[in-house]
Amino acid sequence: MLIIFGGLPGSGKTTVARALAGRLGGVHVRVDTIEQAIRASGDPSRDVGPAGYVVAYGVAEDNLTLGRLVIADSVNPLEITRDAWLAVAARSKVRAVEVEVICSDKIEHRRRVETRKTDVEGLVKPTWQEVADRVYDDWRQRPIIVDTAARDVQEIVDTLIVELRIDRPLPV
Repeated sequence: MLIIFGGLPGSGKTTVARALAGRLGGVHVRVDTIEQAIRASGDPSRDVGPAGYVVAYGVAEDNLTLGRLVIADSVNPLEITRDAWLAVAARSKVRAVEVEVICSDKIEHRRRVETRKTDVEGLVKPTWQEVADRVYDDWRQRPIIVDTAARDVQEIVDTLIVELRIDRPLPV
């Protein structure tokens, strides 16, 4: 299965994606980490463009063809990126589920964006204005929507596991 996360920076998607991957023993493929590694390998001021997503698609597909559950973690802001993730699942002949992570409390969302520290060396997090101004297409198909404003991570992960109808045994 390919679980495709998307959501604005600071919404909580990496926190939820990481917790879900840990709970299910899945492979966590994070575009931020890949993009920063690409920057670190050359000119750090250079825009990496779609390279981070393209690498992530390849890493995800390799793991899916090995039978692993993959959790893709990215802003996934555009219809084209969402379609590309779905194509990865189709080529790998696995089920794809899209999860949009939101923080409906705008004050809390802004606080998160303005106070969070990076966990990827060298990664510069966007400002609140950059998050607010970001192009973010409406989801054509309705994904599972996870609101992190008023629920803790463990509760969200428990609910997601039920909604995803995961039938694999959970690691102890």
